Amino acid sequence: MNERMYELGSKRSVIREIFEFGKKRAQEVGADKVFDFSLGNPSVKPPQIVEDTLVELLQTEEATALHGYTSAQGDYATRKAIADYIARTHHVETDPDYIYMTCGAAASLTISLSAICNRGDEVITFAPFFTEYRVFTQTVGAKLIELASDPDTFQIDFALLERAFSAKTAAVLVNSPNNPSGVVYSESTIQRLAALLEEKSRQYNKTIYLITDEPYRELVYGGVKVPYLTAYYKNTVVCYSYSKSLSLPGERIGYIFVNPQAENAKKLYLSVCGAGRALGYVCAPSLFQKMVARCQGVTSDVSVYESNRDLLAGALRQYGYACVQPDGAFYLFVKALEEDANAFCERAKQYGLLLVPGDDFGCKGYVRIAYCVSPEMISRSLPSFKKLAEEYGR
Repeated sequence: MNERMYELGSKRSVIREIFEFGKKRAQEVGADKVFDFSLGNPSVKPPQIVEDTLVELLQTEEATALHGYTSAQGDYATRKAIADYIARTHHVETDPDYIYMTCGAAASLTISLSAICNRGDEVITFAPFFTEYRVFTQTVGAKLIELASDPDTFQIDFALLERAFSAKTAAVLVNSPNNPSGVVYSESTIQRLAALLEEKSRQYNKTIYLITDEPYRELVYGGVKVPYLTAYYKNTVVCYSYSKSLSLPGERIGYIFVNPQAENAKKLYLSVCGAGRALGYVCAPSLFQKMVARCQGVTSDVSVYESNRDLLAGALRQYGYACVQPDGAFYLFVKALEEDANAFCERAKQYGLLLVPGDDFGCKGYVRIAYCVSPEMISRSLPSFKKLAEEYGR
C-alpha cells in the first residue's frame, strides 16, 4: 500500500469527521437537537433554469451524444460560452482554447498545481485557508508555505509575504471570498499583491504564478465587488466551480481558465491538459457541461445566506463572541472562547453545536461556522450559543 494514501483514507478531513458525527448524533438524540454547522453544503436550491435546462437537454438531445465523451479539455461550445461570459462580465481577454472543464474546484486546483509545480517547489497561501490545500500541494511534491493574515481584517500581511518568497516559489494561492473567513480581498490588496508578484518574478528571474480559487465569487453581500485577478496580474490561473453559485456541489462541475496573456500561456495550458490526463481528470460530466453553457451569469438566491449571516453574527456578537465581518461565502470565522479551539468545539457539542476548529485552516483559536443552513435552525440554535458563552462567563 501507498502509506500516505492509506493515511489520508484512514482519517477524514476535520470537516467531514464532524459532519459524520452529526449524522450519527442526530439518529441518537433527534435531528432537532443537533445544530450542524460543519459542512459548506448549499441550503438554497438551484435556480429553476438549471432544472428546466436539464429537462430540455434530456428531452431534445440525442442520448449517446448527451451522455458521451466530450473533448478531453471539455465541450468547445461550453468553453466558448464561458469565455464569452468572462470577457463580457469582467472585460478581460479570454479564449475558449485556454479553458479546461473540470470536476469542480478541487480538480481545478489539483490539476493547476500539478501543471505548475515541480518537486521541491513552494506554494504560498494565507491563513485561514481551505484545509485541503495542504493535501493538494503535498501530493504534487511541493511545500505549502502558510502565512498568517492581518488578524483584524484577514487581508494579506505584506510584510510577511515579502519575506516568504524564495527561488523555490512557484505560485501564490489565494481564495476570495474566503473559506473559512468569508473575507473578500479588497482591490488595494490585489493591486499590491500583483505589484509584489511582478517584483519577485523579476528578482528571481522566473514566472511566479497566481492561482485563484473562486467557488464563492458570486456569494457576496452589500454590493461588495470581487476583483477579477487576470485584470491585475497576467500570470494568473483561475480555478472556478459552479458548486456554490448554482447550488450543485454534488455534480462536480467547474473549470480552469489560463490567462491567454500569461507568459508561456500555451505551454501552461498544455501542461494543464497534461496534468488532467495524468490525474485521470479528462472529460468532465457531459450533461452538466452542456447545462452550464446555457446558465452563464445565473446565481442561486443568495439573499437567504445574507439574512442568515446577519441573524447569526448579530446574535453571537451580542453574546460576547468576536469575528471579522464576512462580506462573502457563507461562513463565520469566530474566536473560540478559550485558546484550544478543539476543546471549545468539544464543549460546544454538549449544547448540540457542531463547529469546526480552526487549526486545520491554519488559525488556532478560531472556529468555523457554516451558516448555509435553514434560518429556522439558526434561530433554534441561538439559545445554545448563548448558554455556551455564559459557561465561559460572557
